[in-house]
This record gives sequence, C-alpha cells and structure tokens, in this order.
Amino acid sequence: MNNNDDLVNDILKELESNEIPSDTEIPRPEEPVQDMFAEEAYPEGGGYPEPELQPYPQDSPVERPAPVPVRAAVPHRHRKKKKKRSRVPGVLILTTLIFGVSIILSLIIIAVGKDMLGIDKDSTPKNVVVANGATTDDIAHMLKDEGIIRFPDAFIMFSKLRKSDTAYIPGEHMLRSDMAYETIIQKLTTAETANKEPVEITFPEGITLDEIAEKLEEKKVCKANDFLFNFNSGNMGTKFEEELKNVDNSLKFRRMEGYAFPDTYMFTEDMAIDEVCFKIYHNFDKKMTTERYAKMKERGLTLDELITFASIVQKEAASPETMNVIASIFWNRLKDPEEFAGKLQSDPTKNYAKFTIKPKLAVSNKAMLDAYDTYVGEGLPPGAICNPGIDAIDAVLDAIPTEYRYFAANIYTAETKFAKTYEEHLQNLDEIHAAEKEYEAEHANDNNDDQEE
Repeated sequence: MNNNDDLVNDILKELESNEIPSDTEIPRPEEPVQDMFAEEAYPEGGGYPEPELQPYPQDSPVERPAPVPVRAAVPHRHRKKKKKRSRVPGVLILTTLIFGVSIILSLIIIAVGKDMLGIDKDSTPKNVVVANGATTDDIAHMLKDEGIIRFPDAFIMFSKLRKSDTAYIPGEHMLRSDMAYETIIQKLTTAETANKEPVEITFPEGITLDEIAEKLEEKKVCKANDFLFNFNSGNMGTKFEEELKNVDNSLKFRRMEGYAFPDTYMFTEDMAIDEVCFKIYHNFDKKMTTERYAKMKERGLTLDELITFASIVQKEAASPETMNVIASIFWNRLKDPEEFAGKLQSDPTKNYAKFTIKPKLAVSNKAMLDAYDTYVGEGLPPGAICNPGIDAIDAVLDAIPTEYRYFAANIYTAETKFAKTYEEHLQNLDEIHAAEKEYEAEHANDNNDDQEE
C-alpha cells in the first residue's frame, strides 16, 4: 500500500505543478475603441445624423451624388469570463483507477505466490515424462498442461534464479500439484534411483493382488500390507477411477482387484509406496483407450463389470486363442438366464472364494463367499477374481456371436472343446478325461526317472 500511496502522491504533485501561480499577471485584451457610430457617441438617436441635403438646381450641370448608406447601430458585446474547472473529479477517477490496478496486481501476486508454494492445491500424484533435450520452457508448459502448476512464466523465472535450467533429468517423474516449485525442481533434477537398487518385476496375466503384494515384498520394493492398503485405497487421480465412483463395494474382497495391469515394471528397493501404486495405476489407465471405453458402453457394461467379466475369461481360457469363444459362452449364459438359472457356473470363481478370500477373512462372511462363487450367486461376482490381460478384456468387448454354451479344456495339452448342448458337453468331458489319463500314463516313466535322479 505504501507504494500505491507514493504513486498517488506523485501524480497529485504533478497536477499541482501544472497550475498557474496566483500572482502571475494575466494579459488582458486592450480596451475597445469607442465606435463613433455607437449609441454612446450619439445618445439622442445613435448612428449617422441625417445630412441636410440641399436641392440641386434642375439645370445644374453637376450630377447629383448617390445617397450615402447609413450604418446601423451595433450593440456592444461583452466577453463572458470562463468558469474555472474543478480538478477533483479527475483526481478521484485517477485515484480509483490506481487503486483498482493495485488490487488486481495484489490478487495476481497472491495467486502466483500460492502456486509457487503449492497452497490449496490437489495432492493427487501424477506421472510426468521429461523428454530428452527438453528446455525449461518446454518443461514449464508441460507441467501446466498436466495440472501441476498454473503459471509457467513464474516457474521459468524461478528455475533461472535457481540456476536449474541445464539440470533437468529426462524420464518419468511422479509429482503432485501441492508441491512447491522448489520441491518440483528438486524432483526433476535429482536422480532418486541413483543410490537405490533397480528391481524389475513381471506380473503375469491372471495374477491376484495378494500375489503381487508378496512379489513386491520379496523383492524388497515395499511391504505387502502397505501395498494392499494403499493400492485398494485408490485416489491416484487417474481417468479410470472416475468410472468407479458409483460402484457398490460392500461385498468386494479387494476393492481394486483387477486394476493391476499385468506387465513388466521397473521399481527400486524401498520405493515410496505411493509411487509404486501410481506406476501400476498409470499403466492401467493407458491401456483403457477411448476406443475400449466406447465398446464398453456399446455392450452395456460398466468398467467394473468389464474387468470382472474379463478376469473370469482370463482364468478359464487355456490359451489366448480360445478367449473370444469362452467370452461368447459367458455372454450367452448371461443372456439366457433360464437355462443356467442366472448362474455363470465358473470354477475359478468358486476357487477364488474358497482359497483366496476365505483364508484371509478374520470373520466369516458367507454373503461375500456366496456372491463370488458363481455356482451359488447369480450373474457376475461383486469384483474381479484376478488381474486380466488385454486379450481377455478385448475378448469380452468383441463379444463374437456363437451358439456354444459349454466348454472343457485338457489340463495337460490346453486343448479346449466347445458344445452347444449339455449332452455334447458330457461327451467332450469323457474324451478329455481319457486323453488326460493317456497323457499321465505316457509321462509316468519320465516322472520316475526324474525322481531317481
């Protein structure tokens, strides 16, 4: 405010310096010369006196002069004095303008300050990628596009003052918008993995969250319980989480089972748990493209239904080549509830309830166990039974039309037989069981040799 006051005072002083001093003699116009034809000169009548004309003799050789025109009397006009204008309105307008600009500048300074300190901003982590050769200007605008900062010019200035322009490290960085510029720059210029052992872990298709947690702890990335708690808590700011807002989680065993996309991940030992979880969340988010969301809505599925459906296909299919047909069979069972009493009758769902959920329940929950077991519960279970790969997800979305209702697979050869009727299905089962026994007999000697060795 002191700066504003000084500015106003300077302006007022400037206005005062431009005034005319009171003791300055102002030149005035000379007194008007009295008009000899004015009324004042001839108070009795004004104007020219009528000359007395002498008649000319008729026979005079001199030509009679033309009459002289008489000038009309002109009234005297007095000059009006100009009124002195007041400077108060102009000063008030200027002062108001100055204060208005000052308020706007103050608001801008406050907004920039809050952005620089990360005040009143979202704490959701985001994965940003710094490209090779990216300049400070590139990075600043990338951070704005990602919603990390609001004022790229302020970030550029701060970075230059900190002399960090050439220190940014290319690659992935996890940032939050509630971080101060200082912290963001430190994250982008510090190789956090430099002193940590890198860890590469592959999560295969069909793995469960509990199995992932065990792998992470085994590789010293993080504690299994910490992973399960944080991963199921969510709030990672990803797009797919918006699709899960209205999901009923009351009977779910693991809230986010199915959303740890099977892939090979690079971690480090003793990695921050939120970074571990976000890396997996971010990967799933990338796999769910706009086209897949569009197909999902065409099929009348929610995201949670899609992933739950795909998890069953993932566990049931003996090979990726059979996934489309198996997905078609479960679509047929869902569309024809009378034949199967509304039940999908999938063995993997029964096994998940029995071997994954039940042993980990502190208190028995029959409603949950029955809901997951599709021989008991109707329709899809309340949640996924594993983390499906992209082939299983696409098989559900493709929904190819078939007339099959049953399938059976050879556990040794992965050969799958399909049937339209239950009688055909029983015949396929007999053939598969005979083939399995034959396989066991052929490889019995191999097993004995292995035991002897």
